Amino acid sequence: MTIPRLYRRRLIPDQLIPLKDDEILYCDPEIIVTRWNTLNPKTEFTHGTSCYFFDRGIKVSKFYMENDALLYWYCDIVDYVYDENLQRLTVVDLLADVIVKPDGTYKVVDLDEMGDALSQGLLSAELLNKGLHRLDWLLKQIYTGRFGSLQAVLEKYEKRR
Repeated sequence: MTIPRLYRRRLIPDQLIPLKDDEILYCDPEIIVTRWNTLNPKTEFTHGTSCYFFDRGIKVSKFYMENDALLYWYCDIVDYVYDENLQRLTVVDLLADVIVKPDGTYKVVDLDEMGDALSQGLLSAELLNKGLHRLDWLLKQIYTGRFGSLQAVLEKYEKRR
């Protein structure tokens, strides 16, 4: 796979954001691993790394505090649109997310936004279905102690500052 230009599509609010400052650490037909700084300043975290798992429709990220301590793992449920002519990968945020803390506790967030996006016509029934199945798969990985295999893929390619 040629290294694509990355974009993030948000549904709420409707935004297409070029991730021009993200550094691609690794890219193959199955995953992309990136390192990034926050687009907008945050007090809780300042930078992180992400692994885009194409076959699973998820993005697993590590959010770091300014002192490089891990704040938590943040898992986005996504869809991917690749434009070969433009060599552009658009990551569509399907709104549901899972936060996994270093102590192993986790929470699912933003399911209400999925419902809002569906009722507002911003999310098709097909994408809602995909998103829920992807969320279910991710939660099963967490419930059965297999989330570590996803973490390991990201950590394999992650480069410390």
